[in-house]
Amino acid sequence: MKILFTNARLIDPENDTDQIGALMVEDGLIKEVIYGGSFDGADNTIDCGKKCLAPGIVDIGVKVCEPGERHKESYRSAGMAAAAGGVTTMVTRPDTLPAIDNPETLEFVARRANEAAPVNVLTMAALTKGREGREMTEIGFLMDAGAVAFTDCDHVVSDTKVFSRALTYARALGALVIAHPQDPGLSAGAAATSGKFASLRGLPAVPSMAERMGLDRDIALLEMTGARYHADQITTARALPALERAKANGLDITAGTSIHHLTLNELDVSDYRTFFKVKPPLRSEADRQAVVEAVRNGLIDTISSMHTPQDEESKRLPFEEAASGAVALETLLPAALRLYHSDDLSLPKLFRAMATNPAKRLGLAAGCLAIGAPADLVLFDPDAPFMLDREMLKSKSKNTPFDGARMQGKVLATYVAGIPVFEA
Repeated sequence: MKILFTNARLIDPENDTDQIGALMVEDGLIKEVIYGGSFDGADNTIDCGKKCLAPGIVDIGVKVCEPGERHKESYRSAGMAAAAGGVTTMVTRPDTLPAIDNPETLEFVARRANEAAPVNVLTMAALTKGREGREMTEIGFLMDAGAVAFTDCDHVVSDTKVFSRALTYARALGALVIAHPQDPGLSAGAAATSGKFASLRGLPAVPSMAERMGLDRDIALLEMTGARYHADQITTARALPALERAKANGLDITAGTSIHHLTLNELDVSDYRTFFKVKPPLRSEADRQAVVEAVRNGLIDTISSMHTPQDEESKRLPFEEAASGAVALETLLPAALRLYHSDDLSLPKLFRAMATNPAKRLGLAAGCLAIGAPADLVLFDPDAPFMLDREMLKSKSKNTPFDGARMQGKVLATYVAGIPVFEA
């Protein structure tokens, strides 16, 4: 079936363009990108009304709580939330109960995802057994079972010898290792970033240097092993020079950041609202601006939701004791559009970081408006205003820091392989 998306504002991250055009889709793939002129022979024509049509978001680092904590988030609820947020590919984390550290668990999760989620789901596996940092998993078998990357998430592998061996083995197999660059000793028990604000609020804090120290160690091991490496969240200005040097030296390293660290800062926790407690903790405004600039110039490659559902019982606690994390599948795009409306990032640059670069890092054909690419698309109105009500979110958990916030930008429709999986 041929579908023509006409009268669309095409957001092309690869060519850094934003202009009116049309898109022809056939058999789930992009057949032609048209600027000017017309195209006949479509079985179905969709008039986009000069709204934005962009590649679907590829979101690295989504937590879905199957197995173990299905009451927080299931593949069905996460998939519906992703579709409503313009996310066409979820790359899920292995920090489940139990951890995804063997082929059997991975195959169970992949089967559940394919049955329940309306969007594409790719799964990461644990780097060490039980994410305990003592013994590496069977990386080769897990890759055969479909693992796209290996990570212990926020459990930093503190034993350097174990991490070195895992990186060496991963390099031999061409596997991508995703790490959380933090010094585990300095960051243990922290609820805020060190500084005057944390001291005034009496919160246990971690210095921003902990991120730099963790990244420096990982970079040294990359020089030794030559592995493929991605830092899941770079959130401080101190870490950026080390990242820049590593890239200049030709290491196979990329880095991401979370939407919360791009749009919020440490002052947002002033009234101890635990929905603002994330890991790593929110940083200073100077750090936030430095990270936005790093995304703009391409030093930081990807933007992720770092979707982490938590139930009410684990959030309705004193700030120090409350669980970390926030849901963000549905809020990723409207929150990112804050950076567009503030003239910090253009729409092509936003989608380069949210779609094109994550897809390239994982070796996917998605994330672009190229001929032959999957027709995974999001149609959205970047200017539509609304007030976010967390109770209306499709996620089972409702722990969003944007509850009650005025936002601008609504998803109108999401397509996976040309098939609508969400329509507003």
